[in-house]
Amino acid sequence: MSRNYKFRNPDGLYFVSFAVVNWLDVFTQNHYKEIVLDSLRFSQKHKGMEIIAWCIMPNHVHLIFRSVSGLKPEQILGDIKRFTSNEIVKAIKNNPKESRKNMLLNVFSEAAKKSSNVKHYQFWRHDNHPIELWSNKVIYKKIRYIHYNPVKAGLVFRPEDYLYSSAIDYSGGQGLLEGIIKFEYYG
Repeated sequence: MSRNYKFRNPDGLYFVSFAVVNWLDVFTQNHYKEIVLDSLRFSQKHKGMEIIAWCIMPNHVHLIFRSVSGLKPEQILGDIKRFTSNEIVKAIKNNPKESRKNMLLNVFSEAAKKSSNVKHYQFWRHDNHPIELWSNKVIYKKIRYIHYNPVKAGLVFRPEDYLYSSAIDYSGGQGLLEGIIKFEYYG
């Protein structure tokens, strides 16, 4: 990871993106996305993770979050990635309807062989590119970027129509994750 991408401020608000190895489209099936959501819920409830915005795309995840528990943000994110990696690989192995099972597991296995700290399967890329958000204008821009990602990818016409995102929370509805700390910007 580059020196430019580090969690320097334990109390900071961060924008992070993390992707599946080889940018594979794993999150085309909702039950894999639900594993990520369960981990985010657990982190909100038990690890002091405040989530401002989020989106699960077919091959990557975007988050704006902070730690309010004293845990370092990189610890929370590392726990999320470890848990989801193990559970998603297990779900792929046990999914009789997963037509890409062998291909996915082979790619994850090959990626693990190239990594010094992964034994069997590497699901996530190692980079997260944490960016500390320092101004209201930058926070607003990152939220818009996250929410418009599914629109740009051609998955929906309006951000609030994408179920696996916090955009609906910002449109007056209730999304899949409770407790989203909505950011208000009047710039």
